[in-house]
Order: sequence, then C-alpha cells, then structure tokens
Amino acid sequence: MRRNKTARLAALLAFGLLAGCAQQGTKPPAATVPEVEKSAARLTLRPASFAELPGWGVDRQADALPALLKSCDRLVKQPADRTLGPNGMMGRIGDWMAPCAAITKLPVGDHVALRRTVESLFQPWAAGDNGNEDGLFTGYYESALRGSLKKQGKYQTPLYKRPADLVMVDLGEFRPNLKGERIAGRVVDGQLKPYADRKAIEAGALNGKGLELLYVDDPVDAFFLQIQGSGRITLPDGSQMRVGYDGQNGQPYFAIGRELVARGALLKEDVSMQSIRAWLEANPAKAAEVMNVNPSFVFFRKLEGEGPLGAQGVALTPGRSLAVDRSFIAYGVPMWLDAEDPVQAGARVRRLLVAQDTGGAIRGPVRGDVFWGHGPEAEHRAGLMKSAGRYWLLLPKGVAPPVS
Repeated sequence: MRRNKTARLAALLAFGLLAGCAQQGTKPPAATVPEVEKSAARLTLRPASFAELPGWGVDRQADALPALLKSCDRLVKQPADRTLGPNGMMGRIGDWMAPCAAITKLPVGDHVALRRTVESLFQPWAAGDNGNEDGLFTGYYESALRGSLKKQGKYQTPLYKRPADLVMVDLGEFRPNLKGERIAGRVVDGQLKPYADRKAIEAGALNGKGLELLYVDDPVDAFFLQIQGSGRITLPDGSQMRVGYDGQNGQPYFAIGRELVARGALLKEDVSMQSIRAWLEANPAKAAEVMNVNPSFVFFRKLEGEGPLGAQGVALTPGRSLAVDRSFIAYGVPMWLDAEDPVQAGARVRRLLVAQDTGGAIRGPVRGDVFWGHGPEAEHRAGLMKSAGRYWLLLPKGVAPPVS
C-alpha cells in the first residue's frame, strides 16, 4: 500500500515540471501537474484528532490569525444557508458564524489562545483523493521586477491590461459538475472563439490597442510574473507599483520545464524555477521559442492598497495562505499542512494555513500551493517546492461530511 502511494507521488512530481501558482483568481499557476479527470478525482474525508496532526503543538498558530480574520470577514457576509465545498461537505455559512466570532476576539500573537480556540471549535478531517491521502504541494511568491511607465531604453517588454473583448466564463454557473472550471475567449459572430495565444500576442496581436500597463526590462521576468500572478515593479525613480492578475487568455497552461526535459536541456530531477530561469537566461536566442510553447497568457491591473489578492478577494498572508482546487476545497477553510521542506533536507513544513486562492495548475483534492510572500527567500522557497505531503481540513464541530 505504501509503495503504491509513493509511486503515485513520484509520477506527480515527475510530470509537474514547473509552474507557479498562476491562472488563479488574482494570480496565475504556480506549479503544474497533469490534468485531473473530474470523473475520477473525488474528495474523501476521514475524521481525525488534533493529536494526529504532526507538529500541531509547536506551530506558531497565531501567525495565521491575519489570514483567518480576513477569510472570516468574507464568510460571515454571505447568506447563512449558503453551502461550502462539493455537495456542502464543509457545511453552511451559518456553521462558521460562531467559530469566526470567537476568532475575532483573540489577542494578536497569542499562539496558545488560538490553538485552544481551534481545538474547542473545530474538528480535523484528513483529506484524500478516493481515500489516498498523499498529495503534491508547491509554492508561489510575489515577483520583483524593474519597469517603466514608458517604453524606453532597456524597458521594452510590455505587461498588458485585460483586453475589453476578453470574455471569461465560470462554467460552474452553467453546470454544477463543472464548478471551478473556467473558459475564456472572445465573441465572434455570436460565438465564443479562442483568444490569441502567447505566440500571437508576443508577435503583436495586441499592438495598437492601448493595453500596455507598463514595460519591464526582462522578458524572462515578465514570463515568471505571469506564472506567479502578482508582483512589485520598481520604477526608474525608485517608487514601486504593485500589479496583480486580471485575467487569462483561456489557452491551456503548459509547463515549459517539460519542454526542456523533452529537448534534453534539463534532467527531470533537476527541474525547478531556478534551473529553468538559468537556462532561459543562458540561451536568449531560444528563450522566446521555449516560452511560447506555453500558450497561456496573463493580463494585469494596478493594485492599490494591501496585496497581493487571492481568489477569495482577500490579501494573502505570507506562509499562511494556500491556493487549492476550488472544485474540492472551499475558500476560507483552515488547513493543517504536513509536507517536505523544500529547502532543508529531512525537515517538514507543518503549519496552519487558510484556503484563499486557486490556480489553473492546482488540480485535485489533495493539491496545494503555499504563498511564501515577497523577496529573495520567498522566491527561493517557492522555486524549489515540489513537496509530497498531506493536509487536514479543520471544519466547525457539528459539520458532518460523509465519511469515506
């Protein structure tokens, strides 16, 4: 049994040869994995105890309080009878009112108080895919770039605003079994047609439309910004502009790490954001061709105030916000993660997080993408993270999802 699980994880890791968490609600995919068949994947939950959660007693849980408060603020504003998760597995909004009210009264920085409150009001449920509790966890971050509001000198690569003719459709509004699935395109003669792909856009398909938000000095940086979905642009005068995801062209995301492996440029076991970036920078004549293998293209908007924003519509908390597959996990649900540490061999990432984002590459019942924040350390951790692990949903006591 254990060997079968390990083999499955190895396959996921082998084929999930890079992405960030872009194509999200306000950010794109951060790590890509094979498409999960909706008919085959199924969220299963097993009741657990807090004693079963590895590291529960030593995490600095209060560091997750900002994320919990932001999600609770969104949840309690919804109708009390609204259900959460597939078939209401995560209860109704009304079930979350009392736990959220208790959380809002907790003192900042008191890890023990938060831990005890969660233990008294929530029940852990081990998540599985048809009973298999092993999954894949990756990371993403807020990019740092250099740019200009004008096309000048070294600033030649545009970041585009969302085109007015881009139509994005949430298929879940039309078919319940397609919840979490989206499609995008443009309307031609009354029919929705595919939008221009990356190659066409890079060749000038959007020229003359006035969509340039700003220009950056490195096309590789621009490519990785689309994978991460949010970034801070340092302008020539030293000021910064924060940008965030504002739509995607509807074309499928393809991880260029797979392309580099197929070309023999990289070995599977060596693929990471860092190794891909190094190859692109060392091979500028071939970089555009390789990046264009990924037809997906992301559009941006200027962000004001706190950010970056996740798909739940709340500002993400570094190290405590998790992107999930919304087909299976509802926004705002606290999660306990136990996964391999991407930096320190033999160490584990064991912490309380909150489901606050999603991504086109985040597919499956046991699949997550950790937001690590901004800066070199966040970029380093996110770029290396392809970790086997598990997570537990923390649901209000009284919520009784089907036991599998």
